[in-house]
Amino acid sequence: MKQKQWTLQKSASSPFPARSLIKKKKNSYAFAKSLKPPKSPQFNSSPDAPSSTSSTSTSIPDFSAMPYDALVRIAASFTLPDLRAASLVCRAWRDALKPLSEAMTLFKRGKIFKHGRGGLQRSLDKALDCFLKAAARGSVLAMVDAGLIYWEMGKIEEAIVWYMRAAELGDPAGQCNLAISFLQAHPPNTKEAVEWLYNASIAGHARAQYQLALCFHQGKGVEQSVQEAACWYARAAEGGYARAMYNTSLCYSLGEGLEQSDMLARKWMRRAADHGHSKAQYEHGLALISEGDAMNGVVYLELATRAGEMAAAPARDAVLEQLSASCRNRAVLVADKWRVLASSR
Repeated sequence: MKQKQWTLQKSASSPFPARSLIKKKKNSYAFAKSLKPPKSPQFNSSPDAPSSTSSTSTSIPDFSAMPYDALVRIAASFTLPDLRAASLVCRAWRDALKPLSEAMTLFKRGKIFKHGRGGLQRSLDKALDCFLKAAARGSVLAMVDAGLIYWEMGKIEEAIVWYMRAAELGDPAGQCNLAISFLQAHPPNTKEAVEWLYNASIAGHARAQYQLALCFHQGKGVEQSVQEAACWYARAAEGGYARAMYNTSLCYSLGEGLEQSDMLARKWMRRAADHGHSKAQYEHGLALISEGDAMNGVVYLELATRAGEMAAAPARDAVLEQLSASCRNRAVLVADKWRVLASSR
């Protein structure tokens, strides 16, 4: 269901510079300092430049003239179907993108080992080997997954190195993970974390938008602003992030940063519940019961209980005692068949 697009409330002076990639600060981790982002290629943008392939008024652009570094940088986050399509443009592109095509094959194999699919036993070591080989061929997707595995192994410095490389190539997931790494450091580097979160947020990364909202809400690395926090919660909620949906509901309910609206508060609480947020399931279930819809209310309480929400079980049991045996059985059956809606991660 399409929803209204939220617009960010503008303040007198933006806390962020208007640029697509914020420069690294001198206080970054020492092991990450040596990673320099590749220089952006310079293109001739003159409208009067003559075509080198045709003198007709409908000249065909010479795609093969694009610098190799520029092509690889643009295609670094391509999926395998995208790479195959791009390889058909011209021979130069096919040759240039061959390493990335190989990288995507390795990346997909790494995913199989990471999750234990296709009859293969789960192996983080084999998955990491595939991701590192794919990353060496330029895949930012593999860089991020290599970082995730290093993080899971407890090798935080190695994880941050790969997050940094993906982030500097413009990958929003890498930027978000790098920022979270900075927030969890000892001591935390909140200012730089917020800068990377902002880069990922303006690119539409829902988790980064939620984390940026938390920073505004708590005044971490940026001046505290309930209004800015509410706007970024709302953007992340529109992007499908369940935690942001729950917080957006609270903002509407309390009138914090957004105009108070019980209707919108209920709407976002229901959405958060349907996306698997256990506390939202508990609160939405109570709301339904208070309105006289005990049958549906107890279903949400059952879901919240199964998700580990401690307060939900007593409330569920109290309602079940008032229902007939057939209604109780039907509620459990509905909960068994219930499936969480997909959320952004």
